[in-house]
Amino acid sequence: MNRIRILLADDHAVLHAGLEAMLNTEPDMTVIGSAVDGHGAVRQAALLQPDVILLDINMPGINGLEALEQIRTQAPHSRVLILTMHDDAQYLRQAMAAGAAGYVLKQSAGKELLMAIRTVWQGGVYLHPVHARVLATPNQPPSSPPAAESSDAAKRLQLLSEREAEVFELVALGYRNAEIADKLALSVKTVETYKSRMMDKLGLQTRTSLVRFALELGVLRKTETNQDV
Repeated sequence: MNRIRILLADDHAVLHAGLEAMLNTEPDMTVIGSAVDGHGAVRQAALLQPDVILLDINMPGINGLEALEQIRTQAPHSRVLILTMHDDAQYLRQAMAAGAAGYVLKQSAGKELLMAIRTVWQGGVYLHPVHARVLATPNQPPSSPPAAESSDAAKRLQLLSEREAEVFELVALGYRNAEIADKLALSVKTVETYKSRMMDKLGLQTRTSLVRFALELGVLRKTETNQDV
């Protein structure tokens, strides 16, 4: 069995040690490295190219969200799972917009964390149902009735070509351009073109808005978002 190779980036020594011990007891997981600050997380990610990175937000040096942006460049195939004490909508939105594959609270670090790691490793996006609903809710109340808004969203989705719709779903699931290119047997440049057209047709500008759009329409399945709806 191929084990999930995990990089643990957290500056809380006691929690760090506990997480490492827990993860290493799982038959399909192994902690291959650790970091106690943001710069270290970026360096270790670039060096080790782990499958999954557990990344705290509050760390010395650069914070987790700043580190995430650099990790996406230095370790493009690593899946980043935010593990934080902050149950905050703004942090959640920023993390998902920056390319995180999931968001888990430290208070829930147990079976939920193990599920989250396996989910993102398999290419999915992990969100607690509460967090999924946060992303599905606009920052400000919409001026139009929900039913009308949903109908309009469905009509916009129908504007996509078959290939654009495939790219839409994969982007919503958290796949990067290179991974989408591999899955669809396309060049990265072609994927970028489809992605740009798709975002324009849907009137979306960020990955967070795309994930919210997908959740509203039920495009992401329950197992992919861990959302009980």
